[in-house]
Amino acid sequence: MLVRPAYRAGTRRHRQDGQEAMNVDLSGRITRWRGAGADRRAANATANLGRQPPFPGRWVSAVALICGPALVMAGILLRSRFHFFFPDQLAAYTRHPALITAAYACFACGTILLWPAVMTLAQRIAATSPLWGLWGGCLVIVGLFTRTFQFGTDHLAFHLTDSLGLQAMINGIGDYYVAWRDTRWHPFRTLSGPAFIGWIVLAIGAYRSGALGLGRSIALGLMSVLALGTLKGTQIPQSIIAAGGLCAAFVPLGISLLRSGPPPSKRAMLWLIVLVGWLAFGAAFGSTLAPFMRG
Repeated sequence: MLVRPAYRAGTRRHRQDGQEAMNVDLSGRITRWRGAGADRRAANATANLGRQPPFPGRWVSAVALICGPALVMAGILLRSRFHFFFPDQLAAYTRHPALITAAYACFACGTILLWPAVMTLAQRIAATSPLWGLWGGCLVIVGLFTRTFQFGTDHLAFHLTDSLGLQAMINGIGDYYVAWRDTRWHPFRTLSGPAFIGWIVLAIGAYRSGALGLGRSIALGLMSVLALGTLKGTQIPQSIIAAGGLCAAFVPLGISLLRSGPPPSKRAMLWLIVLVGWLAFGAAFGSTLAPFMRG
């Protein structure tokens, strides 16, 4: 009768010892995993120490890393109160043309600014993981071209709504979706996949190379859930989560890049003022001067 309680007590102690051993092993694995991650980040930081982006340069890269995600987020938030699919986007334009135009313009400008931002991160990844930097950067930039192409169809649809009317454009875009679905081959149809998978490849490369930590790499990969297509507005909460992850991944990198070197020279600032002035002059008077510039 006395053997059974002793056996049970021994079994409990054996289970407790096994559980403690498993906990110690798991803790050791987590510690080793964290140490490996810290080593990768340190190696990547050493490889990039004093190494400025050869193209497009430190200042363009830093501004793109900060302003690109911010503009994407601004465009997403400006149109967030309207349903994301195309009939509602066109209807929203007829009621709030300035707001919708600003929203789509912010998103398009942010998309354009993302190419130097992605190139900068890809160069940092390539310092320790060349293939991940190459494929991640190329896939994402190709996806950005696809989004820019689709902004052109958005812009055309809005302006045709002014002249043809809302219902005519709803029918027209509906027919366009059917035609696009039935198109066997088109470069931007073929390249739609990289707009999604590219962010995942870039995020994995950023983590494996040590260019970004685990949290910011996961945040970067969330861009893969951002909707793609003509007149696709803001999906709640996917679009906001995707843009928020992009901001978390890119903006700190842009700030650190700004702090990593001297301010721009007076000559560089002078040329920047000339460039901005030329662009402003062209935007304000380009259409007026166009008849005089024809051959």
